[in-house]
Amino acid sequence: MEKKLKVGILGGTGMVGQRFISLLEHHPWYDVVTIAASERSAGKTYEEAVGNRWKMTTPMPDAVKNIVVMNVNEVEKVAATVDFVFSAVDMTKEEIKAIEEAYAQTETPVVSNNSAHRWTPDVPMVIPEINPEHFEVIEHQKKRLGTTRGFIAVKPNCSIQSYVPALNAWKEFEPYEVVATTYQAISGAGKTFTEWPEMIENIIPYIGGEEEKSEQEPLRVWGKIVDGVIEKAAEPVITCQCVRVPVLNGHTAAAFVKFRKKPTKEQLIEKLNNYKGLPQELTLPSAPRQFIKYMEEDNRPQVKADVDYENGMGVTIGRIREDNVYDFKFIGLSHNTVRGAAGGAVLCAETLTAQGYIKAK
Repeated sequence: MEKKLKVGILGGTGMVGQRFISLLEHHPWYDVVTIAASERSAGKTYEEAVGNRWKMTTPMPDAVKNIVVMNVNEVEKVAATVDFVFSAVDMTKEEIKAIEEAYAQTETPVVSNNSAHRWTPDVPMVIPEINPEHFEVIEHQKKRLGTTRGFIAVKPNCSIQSYVPALNAWKEFEPYEVVATTYQAISGAGKTFTEWPEMIENIIPYIGGEEEKSEQEPLRVWGKIVDGVIEKAAEPVITCQCVRVPVLNGHTAAAFVKFRKKPTKEQLIEKLNNYKGLPQELTLPSAPRQFIKYMEEDNRPQVKADVDYENGMGVTIGRIREDNVYDFKFIGLSHNTVRGAAGGAVLCAETLTAQGYIKAK
């Protein structure tokens, strides 16, 4: 790319916004020029606005420290400074829907980490290695919005990244029933242990709304475009429990699967290790070289050892074994704020850029 695209981060002071800024620090295609947040942060430098709330393990990039934060609600003013935006705003669902559509209607593409538009029928919800063809629905969305280049695209919930890629790699064996339990890190709630001391040595067996997302969002990822909207798939039927565990980063899943065409363990492993998607074919900047890696050791994947596989953009799977009720069971692990949040959105943006949906204004 000859000239970097100008990027804005909506909700740039929160944990996911900070992750966007960290991931984009040396990005070859994108340059963060604008950060927008709530009215209370507007007018301060980014360093002043974040203060002691910087939650990343790497230092705040020097390039953003003196950027003066804009008011995210001044849509036209913010949009005029950028080619597209990433959205990580902390608002109600209805407020998020409205503000993301407002940005899109300024002819500014919006790549969102938020859940608000995940079920809007003409908004693509994409894991780029699995369903990039859903970006085609953007043309129908533009007609509804009355735009020529403005649109909204979203990535799915962080919890599904730890088991859905494996199920997708095994599609030819027709998985039709799945039981999953996810063990989810506290950064998924935007927290650290300092802010949430009651999570130390504790497990909370409830995360609001998470089980429905974990059961339903995979079916939308596997859906088809019909008459300009995405219709969700009927199978596999998924039932899920979601548990908050005392881990900073990394969502682990324990899953049980029934297949119509029963594979061997060796076939399952081979499909994982050889799985490639469009980001690998296009060698996109954030794409993991190997999206899914099978780990042979009985005690892997582990959060401490494996969460940063492929810079947090890869998925590790282990402990595939036959089950006496289901056909097979396995363990999956993904980085919830990289692959599951900001990194997944950056990879969506890269795919959209490569396909010509995002370009300079």
